[in-house]
Amino acid sequence: MIQEKRLLDEFFELLRMYTPTLGEREIADLLTKRLEGLGFTVVEDDGGTKLGGTAGNLVATRKGTIPEAPMIMLTAHMDNVQPCKDVKPQLKDGLITSDGTTVLGADDKVGIATILEALRTIDEQKIPHGDLQIVFNIAEEGGVNGSRVMNSSLLKAQYGFVFDTINSPGRIVRKAPGKNRIEARIIGKSAHAGNSPEKGISAIVVAANIITKLPQGRIDEETTANIGIIHGGRETNVVPEEATIVMETRSRDKEKLTELTDNAVRTFELVAREMGATAEVTVIKNYSPFKVAEDHETVQLAKRACENLEFPINITEGGGGSDACFFNAYGVPSVVLGVGIRNPHSKEEYIPEKDLYDTARLAVELIKEAAKLKA
Repeated sequence: MIQEKRLLDEFFELLRMYTPTLGEREIADLLTKRLEGLGFTVVEDDGGTKLGGTAGNLVATRKGTIPEAPMIMLTAHMDNVQPCKDVKPQLKDGLITSDGTTVLGADDKVGIATILEALRTIDEQKIPHGDLQIVFNIAEEGGVNGSRVMNSSLLKAQYGFVFDTINSPGRIVRKAPGKNRIEARIIGKSAHAGNSPEKGISAIVVAANIITKLPQGRIDEETTANIGIIHGGRETNVVPEEATIVMETRSRDKEKLTELTDNAVRTFELVAREMGATAEVTVIKNYSPFKVAEDHETVQLAKRACENLEFPINITEGGGGSDACFFNAYGVPSVVLGVGIRNPHSKEEYIPEKDLYDTARLAVELIKEAAKLKA
């Protein structure tokens, strides 16, 4: 039903495009043209302006042939992690990889390519369908910021499907964690390290003591914490007056996330005070957890589509951030679908060729299944 060669060619075309986070202008222009060519009305929001990027989020809408069917949303993100310049995709022994000097960029250009192929297929095959909404986000990498700042009033769908997670089609992520970023500036007292070290309060020593008391790693099956950045000091002959610690907390449970974050903040402040220093702590709420009940129509629709294609089904919980966090917060129940990506965010990233084609088939099947429902 889908045209495999056309899909593979377009996938390779997209992979070769340089699309770093907040540098999505070229691909946004290309996708706008292609969506308009498929009869969609495309709106680009001001997300790029808000984030200091070159392009905004794309929200495309088209009327269906079955007015009583619900509108569904298919989404993917346009940006890649670095290094993503001069990607040289190659197909060998059924696997699509880069040449090893860059990431591949299947995360998330496989989502874009397969959605486009599904749209062409339903038109060519004259497959009846309800209203469709396609969202291509900017700045997903590095904090899910594109969907965070997007114009959510543009979203009209009843069910959302985010084409952006690891493993083969059949994986349905219905729950994922929220994340907070905690930035702490430790302020001690400088002194000459040789003449009068006892007059100083080393911010680095204070920071080290704080770190030993902070929660780290896996806290429980749905909660984690990680210290990712530490720095401080100027010279070896100066007792360092300042140090910085940056960490994150994650949990699929909102109350656990709040408790873990509050605990970390108290630890920073208490230990610093006990050692004669101070801690200036800032909490940045990156995104909230999302949870879609297993019996919700969004999950069940995805499940039926996978069953129709005889894909092994794995309804599961994720550990990473996703645009689905914000789509759910905006009132569009959304799940994240496996699209075949392996080893993302590394030069060893790859995708089986078969998964590329199966993901496009899944997108078609989702549209067909949704057409059977009543809005």
